[in-house]
Amino acid sequence: MATVILVRHGRTTANAAGTLTGRLPGVRLDGTGAEQAVRAAERLSSVPLAAIISSPLERCRQTAKAIAGARTDPIRVTTDRGITECDYGAWQGRPLKELAKEKLWSTVQTQPSAVVFPEGESMSAMQARAVAAVRRQDAAVDAEHGPGAVWVAVSHGDVIKSVLADALGMHLDLFQRLHVDPASISVIRYTATRPYVLATNTHAGDLSWLAPARPRGQRRRSRTQRSDDAVVGGGAGPSTGS
Repeated sequence: MATVILVRHGRTTANAAGTLTGRLPGVRLDGTGAEQAVRAAERLSSVPLAAIISSPLERCRQTAKAIAGARTDPIRVTTDRGITECDYGAWQGRPLKELAKEKLWSTVQTQPSAVVFPEGESMSAMQARAVAAVRRQDAAVDAEHGPGAVWVAVSHGDVIKSVLADALGMHLDLFQRLHVDPASISVIRYTATRPYVLATNTHAGDLSWLAPARPRGQRRRSRTQRSDDAVVGGGAGPSTGS
């Protein structure tokens, strides 16, 4: 299968104000968030991308457009509702410090699988539709561009955490152990054997190693060295300049 780069949108005015945005319209990146999106785009500029797919919400589309705009190869941003923000229902638009006093808050922290937001979505439903969307898009990219293809999904903090938790084989109740900052980059490679989490919540560093390796001059792998097998002992890591 292909490799997905999960990018959280840059910081928004609501993030800075400590407000839970959810799916409210008109929430844009602030100055810091726009700069964060540019830095993420610069990191990704050396990686050949087969697709950029965004949550339909404006802050993600802004971040995705920054990624597309930094590239020399033209690429169109498309959207997928499957990776949109969790529907926090009646919690949307409220200050986090106020929500922390709600009885449901402690359940969100300790047992998210049991959470259904008032007039909104359950966290289990959020994870199920986000994982399904990412895996569906990944299979489509693989089918069109081959198993070495790399693509970007621009989404939201809780959504990305839930996708990472699934790839790590973690129960949703443990997903609060993961952290996903604005404009951070996480990477998952899906294979027929298992998903491999290659990076989480990164803010800096070269990503050119994600470029598909050139097949020219490479020896054919044996059946015991398939690319979807885990290397005992950890292996030598990606080849530089491949």
